[in-house]
Amino acid sequence: MREHIWVPWPLLALLLPPPLWGGHPDGPRRDPEPDPGPLQPFDLLYASGVAAYYSGDYELAVRDLEAALRSHRRLREIRVRCARHCAARRPLAPSGLGPGAELPFFRAVLERARCYRSCETQRLGGPASRHRVSEDVRSDFQRRVPYNYLQRAYIKLNQLEKAVEAAHTFFMANPEHMEMQQDIENYRTLAGVETVQLVDREAKPHLESYSAGVKYYEADDFELAIKYFEQALRDYFNEEIECRALCEGPQRFEEYEYLKSKAGLYEDIADHYMQVLICQHECVRELATRPGRLSPIENFLPLHYDYLQFAYYRVGEYVKALECAKAYLLLHPDDEDVLDNVDYYESLLDENIDPASIEAREDLTMFVKRHQLESDLIKSAAEGLGFSYSEPNYWIRYGGRQDEYRVLSRVSMEGTEVHGLSMSKKLLPKIERDLREGGPLLYENITFVYNSEQLNGTQRVLLDNVLSEEQCRELHSVASGIMLVGDGYRGKTSPHTPNEKFEGATVLKALKFGYEGRVPLKSARLFYDISEKARKIVESYFKLNSTLYFSYTHMVCRTALSGQQDRRNDLSHPIHADNCLLDPEANECWKEPPAYTFRDYSALLYMNDDFEGGEFIFTEMDAKTVTASIKPKCGRMISFSSGGENPHGVKAVTKGQRCAVALWFTLDPLYRELERIQADEVIAILDQEQRGKHDLNINPKDEL
Repeated sequence: MREHIWVPWPLLALLLPPPLWGGHPDGPRRDPEPDPGPLQPFDLLYASGVAAYYSGDYELAVRDLEAALRSHRRLREIRVRCARHCAARRPLAPSGLGPGAELPFFRAVLERARCYRSCETQRLGGPASRHRVSEDVRSDFQRRVPYNYLQRAYIKLNQLEKAVEAAHTFFMANPEHMEMQQDIENYRTLAGVETVQLVDREAKPHLESYSAGVKYYEADDFELAIKYFEQALRDYFNEEIECRALCEGPQRFEEYEYLKSKAGLYEDIADHYMQVLICQHECVRELATRPGRLSPIENFLPLHYDYLQFAYYRVGEYVKALECAKAYLLLHPDDEDVLDNVDYYESLLDENIDPASIEAREDLTMFVKRHQLESDLIKSAAEGLGFSYSEPNYWIRYGGRQDEYRVLSRVSMEGTEVHGLSMSKKLLPKIERDLREGGPLLYENITFVYNSEQLNGTQRVLLDNVLSEEQCRELHSVASGIMLVGDGYRGKTSPHTPNEKFEGATVLKALKFGYEGRVPLKSARLFYDISEKARKIVESYFKLNSTLYFSYTHMVCRTALSGQQDRRNDLSHPIHADNCLLDPEANECWKEPPAYTFRDYSALLYMNDDFEGGEFIFTEMDAKTVTASIKPKCGRMISFSSGGENPHGVKAVTKGQRCAVALWFTLDPLYRELERIQADEVIAILDQEQRGKHDLNINPKDEL
């Protein structure tokens, strides 16, 4: 029987947005005013706009797509406003003692739910159920796909400035789209649009203020830098309130599917609040990043206080500089440079000020306390409620604020003029292991083609004849019998580009089909064997000192869709890195979830060349400058380390079908591919059966 967890009601009430977080504490409590007319569901408007675009009715496409974006934005505003209004109007009172003491709390919960439903229905002009959308539509709006349709439609209507806005908005969330930036430049040239007029229509206010603060900081205008940094913080904490408020509705947590049979009412309520709490806890990640540029939270929150400490120091406000430095240390307590700065700021205080009385800024202090309280509660609840939760490292550091200023430490500052803060330059991520290559290729007939230097990069190798022509034909033949459309991408036919069909299959699936007789078992076994051959080659060539394990094995085919290849400007697979989140604008690759951070090496083993396009390309970290281009052919294998040193992608397949075996490897046995382990077991069973058949034909007297 599962152990129950009893979450204290006062603590739950504390963790949900109270009146102070839910509205203006000093203002009157007013009922929300109704809006005229029902709000049209944004998914229906979006579908109509896309249909109009493909039918060539670009005016209707623009009308409906713009209406869909307005509806989507308005829906969020209504949900936030209703959540904040009802949190302020119906606070959750903690339960008392004695019989029925919990009833006031339940009453408050029911009243808040009724308030929220009534508010939504009134403002939406109908039931909220009309505005539930599919995961695909939700994903499209998150990735700003409607703006891609819009920019194309506006071009057709010769409205270049609006096309620039839409294209720029799309590009900000999709920096891997190599051709989009060139399109923007072309639009700007045609329309005469200056750089300052580029508008991101979905920009988060706190990031806009933050960027302005950085601009003035770098210009040594510290008064204005302080103004914008402080505004950015106010915007940030306000947007965090909105994010947390949105979490109070129905949640969908595929990674936390623990809502199974319950033992009672309290456990049901605790389960729901844990979902709300996890959602609110992870608002930190949503607000810390730009769409398409998933850099760690240090890019906004801790680094913000780092900028502020120096800006306040330069304008002579040493108390505020000290408060900001101590705030930064709440998240990075071991930062030696900032610790030195704290010592120095304390030495600048007036004699009547006790340095110990100056504490870290209250805004971040309260934020960190709540974040830690939530984290502790979620971890303690996970075991009792029977679900798994792994706390991300939200405060991971990759480098510091970029400037030349330095405050000398107390040890070296005597007799020296002080010019600024102690802070090192930001460095690009480094590969932690030794970089070695050139080991033996292990198998006869394999042809070495190019090494890292010849491929203009690091930890790269190109080989030919890893497969024979016969093996390529056999693999290509078995592919048609085992592949599923959208395999590995939740069944999406075109996960990377709408102009191609994507199909895939794992090695375990191939073996199961072979065992069942649906494809030749010999061919399924070949898939298993050649992937193991590739693993051994990679391990040997790069002279790895430890075992290389499979992380994922996938046979993939990309097929050009007829009628959709004219004037293509996209890629078959956008530029990316395999174990980190590529940020071309910052020239960084952030090694943090949701990237597969455990991957160490990658390889692609090609099966055919009877198609057009589909070249594999390496680029610089800007995701635009191509450093090497490789034409696939039967038996050719490209292998490389999986980090930010090797951004790569695939050019558009414009005719035919391109097939390959994609392989990712890890040095950490904890991240071994589960299906590969199962495939090993299947192979062991098959080998045992084969030996059993062989043993039946052996005379025991002749065994020796």
